[in-house]
Amino acid sequence: MTKNVGELDAYLRITGGLTLLGIGIISSSKFLTFLGSMKVAEGVTRYCPMYHLLGMDSLDWDLKLKKADPEEAEIPDNA
Repeated sequence: MTKNVGELDAYLRITGGLTLLGIGIISSSKFLTFLGSMKVAEGVTRYCPMYHLLGMDSLDWDLKLKKADPEEAEIPDNA
């Protein structure tokens, strides 16, 4: 199994999954509990079966975010 979920996407899946898991447990909804646990598992393993079937990944999002980060941009010294 190769990773096809980027770091930010994994964090969002874990956060959303834990939220759905909590709501599912409180409301006794088997569907929400199952959906939440699947999203947490996808975030932890960084593998999404649906992305695999569609031939997609979110790994390039991490590179785009790092390039757009102003703290990591080099400022030339013109002194």
